[in-house]
Amino acid sequence: MSDVKVEILKMEELPCALMSYSGGSRGFPKQYETIVNKHFQILYMEEFKKNKNMFAPKIQALLLWWHLPVVDKELLDSLPNLKVIASSGAGVDHLDLKLITSYGIIVSNTPGVGDDATADMGMALMFASAKNVVEGDKITHSPDTKEFDFNWVGNDITEATLGIIGMGSIGYCIAQRAKAFRMRILYHNRNRRTLEDERAVGAEYCSNMADLLHQSDYVMVVVKLTPDTHGFIGKEELQLMKPTATLINISRGQVIDQDALVDALNKGIIRSAALDVTHPEPLPRNHPLLTAKNIIITPHIGNATDKTRRRVAERIVQNASGILNGLSVTDIVAAP
Repeated sequence: MSDVKVEILKMEELPCALMSYSGGSRGFPKQYETIVNKHFQILYMEEFKKNKNMFAPKIQALLLWWHLPVVDKELLDSLPNLKVIASSGAGVDHLDLKLITSYGIIVSNTPGVGDDATADMGMALMFASAKNVVEGDKITHSPDTKEFDFNWVGNDITEATLGIIGMGSIGYCIAQRAKAFRMRILYHNRNRRTLEDERAVGAEYCSNMADLLHQSDYVMVVVKLTPDTHGFIGKEELQLMKPTATLINISRGQVIDQDALVDALNKGIIRSAALDVTHPEPLPRNHPLLTAKNIIITPHIGNATDKTRRRVAERIVQNASGILNGLSVTDIVAAP
């Protein structure tokens, strides 16, 4: 038997995984397909929809690349042998876990994989805002610029006070980085971390978030999106911040009341904001946040590095394959 035929037989023996589509701005990157092909036959939605009756019984795994495809009752009803949904990223707010688990399907995610990249992004936004990087770049490139205003200044990072709201794994990575800049680190979290953790980065716990907001030069929001954190930072919280403070959000757009933020920026209640997330994404082109004063908005690129995304793809596949083969998988998301 030829090597080609052997390879084809091996492929046919692999379980089938359904994915959204290949390439493009939101599809699964073509350069990572070899990672999936080691454990699964890939079937993309376009091909699946052309012949559901033939393909549906073969699909045992659904691999979600940044929330696609959308998982609803119609899709679940069409996949009688689906056993696992492996989702990229730590957040699962895009999934109806009660619905999915009612079908006996196991859900996994990829917590921790993007912590460093996301923490780097949080620091990058803080630096960019403090040092007027975006506005400075515009001035440098502008055809109207005749001279630089050397009396235009930004803010310091070194020895400033950073308040971290949400001291999970990403928040702690931020604290580790902030320590190198001799920042005073305050944090507010549902559960206090150990004294050993606090001492390692020099962090001070604030049981009352208002205490953190009053004192911080930079407020970094790193919480998960839950019913409790929806609109977590609103008008009242923004008014508690220093007028010289900067708000940075690398969690989810819904965590911040965006209307209240626009008002706070335009009225000078806070100095500035830097967001990697909004709601929706992208914002409508006429959204007032896009024309608010002193704001930087990036397109949800916190963990968008090749190394991180490749590791995410590997973890998705490992989780799905492990679950199908009865192996112990630590990234299983518990049903609500």
